[in-house]
Amino acid sequence: MDFPEVLSRGFNQIFQRPPSPAEADAFSRYLQLLLQWNRVQHLTSYRRPADIVEKLFLDSLLFLQWVPPGRARVLDLGAGAGIPGLPLKIVKPEITLTLVEARRRRASFLTAVVRELALQGVSVLAGRAEDLLEAGSDPGLRGAYDAVVTRAVGPLPSILPLAMAFLRPGGRFIASGPPAGKPLPTLPRD
Repeated sequence: MDFPEVLSRGFNQIFQRPPSPAEADAFSRYLQLLLQWNRVQHLTSYRRPADIVEKLFLDSLLFLQWVPPGRARVLDLGAGAGIPGLPLKIVKPEITLTLVEARRRRASFLTAVVRELALQGVSVLAGRAEDLLEAGSDPGLRGAYDAVVTRAVGPLPSILPLAMAFLRPGGRFIASGPPAGKPLPTLPRD
């Protein structure tokens, strides 16, 4: 099955509708950028477009049921290739999205995707989450988000305190692990 079929089938299962032309175009361009950059830097172990659509893009859209309604402020902790944050933004453009990524090359990829897709209300922060929360960093980060999303970043006991520091009172931490059969990566130690 090819990209448009997998995307359409997944949208029908999740939303009971096909992707809009704008959504289909955005996901197609995102996929092309991901495949292109993935040749040089390791953004994902998935190589087949259908796998990327199904296991990354569509899997990310399952987070939507827990993202607060309306113009929520969402932070993607350890965004990597933009998963789950960018697919959420494509489908729910009213959210304000902050992508936090420690690795500069991945942050450069995220910046390129945001620029190429002309996504409004998205910022990319290159740096470790712990460092971004330190005194003297942007004070607008701590306790500012309605939701923090993360996918397969690391062990929950390490991630939960970081996520909680970014959340406003009553905010939501939405996390998933790696697909079955893939171990969680380990977080770098200080």
